Amino acid sequence: MVFVKIQKTNAYFKRYQVKYRRRREGKTDYRARQKLITQDKTKFNAPKYRFVVRVTNKDIVCQIIAAKLKGDEVVAAAYAHELPRYGMPVGLTNYAAAYATGLLLARRILTKVGLAGRYTGVETTDGSVYLVEAQEDAPRPFKAFLDIGLARTTTGAKVFGALKGACDGGLYIPHSNKRFPGYTKEGEKYDPKVHRDRIYGVHVAKYMAELKKNSVEDYNARFSQYIKEGITADNLESKYKALHAAIRKNPEMVKVEKPKPAGFVQRRHNPKKQDKRTRDEKIAAKKKKLEEKLAAMQEE
Repeated sequence: MVFVKIQKTNAYFKRYQVKYRRRREGKTDYRARQKLITQDKTKFNAPKYRFVVRVTNKDIVCQIIAAKLKGDEVVAAAYAHELPRYGMPVGLTNYAAAYATGLLLARRILTKVGLAGRYTGVETTDGSVYLVEAQEDAPRPFKAFLDIGLARTTTGAKVFGALKGACDGGLYIPHSNKRFPGYTKEGEKYDPKVHRDRIYGVHVAKYMAELKKNSVEDYNARFSQYIKEGITADNLESKYKALHAAIRKNPEMVKVEKPKPAGFVQRRHNPKKQDKRTRDEKIAAKKKKLEEKLAAMQEE
């Protein structure tokens, strides 16, 4: 086969269109985003909400976002690092934490829009699929669409745990059970008990008991924070149940003021803005100084 060098002519570069910045950085799937934010014209200027879930190494972020012309507007947000305030100081990135974070966001946004009393969701879940239904004497439920970004939609992923928590909290997010833990593709069957165990951290409790039985040294090393907080395999499920109850009792966000270090002084890196009177006095002083300098030069 003859080697043929591909020549990119000047016309090719003239017609080259640079992709969006967030596409070049590999942060946004614009094909998925366009479908998520496009609103029907018949709905006029009604916002189309997205239930955004992002999982990092140390945190889980859940947000309700609406797209505006000026940019995306975050209506409400919940984070896994808020869970210690509700009684769960460890395991902030597992599946049970994702469920609790989604539940927290659902109760928070419904409290904000005044629908918390009308749509309570499911207080004690058994893992089965729950889709909130509209009530006759109440406004329609708060509707949003799942936005997972560039995450892989694998069965049992933590983003679907946050989705389940939000739905059990009273949000209406259209979904099926095909990506929940407990669903098998071969027989197309769904076992809600498997999903229920993930929600309440039973899988973690089983691993804790097994590891403690096989190697106490490894158990003390891997679950040192659990031991420090007094969490064991026997009371882990009850801890998550208490966590869900605490979230429902008070889902409001508490702003935490970070203490400033001793001797902290706020510095300004730009000059302080002066009023017109001060500026006029400064100009008059400069004129007077210049006039005196000119007069002294003429006398010489």
